[in-house]
Amino acid sequence: MKRFGLAVLVLAAVIAASSCASKTYKEINYLQDIQRDTILPLNTSEGIKVQPKDMISIVVSGSNPRLAAQFNLVNVSYQAGSESQTSGSYNRLMGYSVATDGTIDFPVLGKVQVAGLNRWEVADLIKTELSGRGLLSDPVVIVEFLNFKISVLGEVSHPGTYTVSGDRINILEALSLAGDLTIFGRRECVKVSREQDGVRKVFVVDLRNSDALLNEEAYYLQQNDVIYVTPNSVRAGQSKINENNFRSVSFWVSISSVLVSTANLIVTIASKVK
Repeated sequence: MKRFGLAVLVLAAVIAASSCASKTYKEINYLQDIQRDTILPLNTSEGIKVQPKDMISIVVSGSNPRLAAQFNLVNVSYQAGSESQTSGSYNRLMGYSVATDGTIDFPVLGKVQVAGLNRWEVADLIKTELSGRGLLSDPVVIVEFLNFKISVLGEVSHPGTYTVSGDRINILEALSLAGDLTIFGRRECVKVSREQDGVRKVFVVDLRNSDALLNEEAYYLQQNDVIYVTPNSVRAGQSKINENNFRSVSFWVSISSVLVSTANLIVTIASKVK
């Protein structure tokens, strides 16, 4: 009878452990609904749009370099270093600051409306203006963003602000820059705060559901987006820890110790019964 009771106790412990493991899997794993060789529709993105207060670089070239040079900002050279460090000369690419009305002041062309366009559309616009006015017959225009930054806060390994090269990054890539979520981060409650059309929008993203994630408006990030990973209940409980709190770490360590000791005692008694 005692052996039967011990077997029941062990079986109950196994079931409880399995239940906890299943719950942990559902809380932590990303893209849980994806099976092997799953094909998902591609969420296409044309890149971020130019917004007021952005900084963009525009480089114009052509078969006549001297003629094209008048449409380019002068690169600024500056010295860096000190007597105790190696000094050197560096070139800094100058950019155009987008005014609040969405325009830039471009050489010769004057005011050009660029807000709401992606970088390829800005390049096409500049090329059309240059060739249409007979200023440059075969212009090649390259546009880049100089201030594409995102911030990642909350339950990630390395919170901070990150500069993005290029003009497209998705939320999974951004989280990888921050060292991924900690074990205390809620995968179903990742918030993206974005300034858009004069208002601030907050999107709640579920990293566990691939269909919802890939079709989420906030899947591809925009300049100055802020990602906040919400802490789970365990982390929230730790914020209230003190020596007298029943949810403190020391309390649960003590409980665990008592349970282990009890289990060892049961096993010892059972072996003596044999």
